Amino acid sequence: MLTTFINLFNFEGIGDYFPDLMRGAAISLQLTFCVMLIALPLGLLLALAKIGRSRILRIMASFYIEVVRGTPCLLQLFYIYFVLPAFGIRFDPFMAGVIGLSINYSAYLAEVYRAGIVAIPHGQVEAAKALGMSRRKMLRLIILPQAIRVVVPPLGNYCISLFKDTSLVSIVTVRELIFTGQIISSTNFQYFTVFTIIGAIYLFFSYPAALFVRYLEKRMAIGARRPVVPTEVVPIAADAVEGTTKP
Repeated sequence: MLTTFINLFNFEGIGDYFPDLMRGAAISLQLTFCVMLIALPLGLLLALAKIGRSRILRIMASFYIEVVRGTPCLLQLFYIYFVLPAFGIRFDPFMAGVIGLSINYSAYLAEVYRAGIVAIPHGQVEAAKALGMSRRKMLRLIILPQAIRVVVPPLGNYCISLFKDTSLVSIVTVRELIFTGQIISSTNFQYFTVFTIIGAIYLFFSYPAALFVRYLEKRMAIGARRPVVPTEVVPIAADAVEGTTKP
């Protein structure tokens, strides 16, 4: 099997097209950064709307989340890039990719935020109300700081997943890593070599990010698993309890 791999992997010409692949990887990283920059706050707003007191906002947020999560991301990209121009709305490929992925990921991140907020013990909310805190102050000082501990690991995992899902925007002709690999392999017909290198590039960026997320998860769990130190019970003399002294 190793011999077959060596025979299929052609080292000739790698130096010629490897810089192009790295430029494609740079575009994938730019897409990841731009999408997370939009999806993170948008997902939080959707989560707050879904658990808020306004019935209209709850219905609108739930409808948005269910529709986006119930349809493929590829279909959403098709609509933004190919269907919206029929209504006079046009985006360049990169912007269409950012908007499509942001819409898709904001719906999933909204559920992550919501789960983190709901995980906060209800007793803490009641205690904050008893102290006379407003809903906004309670959210800022009590709920969100604790919810961050819960949601950071899944948010990191979604970020890694997004980096790999940027390959979907190749369908709207964004020259990210996969699209660049398709162009190169269609000219030199070295499909095995090109896409093996692409897989190695994805792994090169994804694996360290996964290790960092695992580190964050451990750090976030430290405060949540504080051991309860038993206090020493000091016996009280019977005379002290009775308030009498022996002669």
